[in-house]
Amino acid sequence: MSPANRVNHARRGSPQVVPAAGALVWRRRQGRLEVALVHRARYDDWSWPKGKLDPGETFAEAAVREVLEETGLAVRLGIPLPELVHGLANGSTKVVRYWAAEVVGGSGALDHEVDEVRWLTVENARRKLSYSRDHLPLDALVEAELTGRLETWSLLLVRHSHAQARSAYRGSDDARRPLSDRGKQRAKALVPVLGAWTPERVVSSSSARCVQTVKPFTNATGTPLRTKAALSEETFEVSPAKAGRQLVKAFERGLPVALCTHRPLLPALVATLSEHAPKGSPARRLLGRIKANGMDKGEVLVCQMLGSGANAQVISVERLRTPVLER
Repeated sequence: MSPANRVNHARRGSPQVVPAAGALVWRRRQGRLEVALVHRARYDDWSWPKGKLDPGETFAEAAVREVLEETGLAVRLGIPLPELVHGLANGSTKVVRYWAAEVVGGSGALDHEVDEVRWLTVENARRKLSYSRDHLPLDALVEAELTGRLETWSLLLVRHSHAQARSAYRGSDDARRPLSDRGKQRAKALVPVLGAWTPERVVSSSSARCVQTVKPFTNATGTPLRTKAALSEETFEVSPAKAGRQLVKAFERGLPVALCTHRPLLPALVATLSEHAPKGSPARRLLGRIKANGMDKGEVLVCQMLGSGANAQVISVERLRTPVLER
């Protein structure tokens, strides 16, 4: 069962699956990789910051929230790490998804369940961890470090949320057609989803339905928002190559960014992303399926990128649906 199916199964009231999420927060000190472990006084154990999903949360939102609550550190998610599945004393199964994460802020104030946060080298962390299963995501983190794939930047491709139906829209300019009430709900739900990767800038189609999809996030966070006609349907019909240039600009910058656009543009944009993924890789295979089948309205495609410019490489791809879509 996929992580998304597991969490949906749990939300329908099944006591058998407990969805949770966390992160391996890392840094480098004097050229050595260090990770943050938390000590829970209640259990007297050392583990990764993690916790159960709140109602309506995605795994990514929960991971960022739990790290903040348990360590006082605000983080940006990076590459996904192996999930852990293990049994609980009551017979339920716990599914925990992990990401690598870097600190981007926070006060360091501790949650009441955690009485200590300790930065340790990989070797010391491995010895300190109370549960051997927690070695699995650590091994993946170390492998990424050794192969130069740990320090990445995020490119988020967003399909705009539900808009008013063309048949119901009374205006003459389709570019001004707004989101429906349902679409506005999903746009609000995207705020913590996009926030898990904290893009430094948002580039949107100039059409109202795209701007309104990302505006709640940029308003809430103060993230710069740029509108580009090149990402609109109207421009794409006349000059389809212009949309691809927005991706090229993002590659050249090599900084976390979110691009919001329309369904007709997605196959071309996803095809360009696929060209930057290694042949035969899971990322390239998933991008191929998305190119063929499309994205849901309000969905976010999270690409972890390595390098910049013509050498920019897609090393992982995740599909993020809003809680409204998951339900």
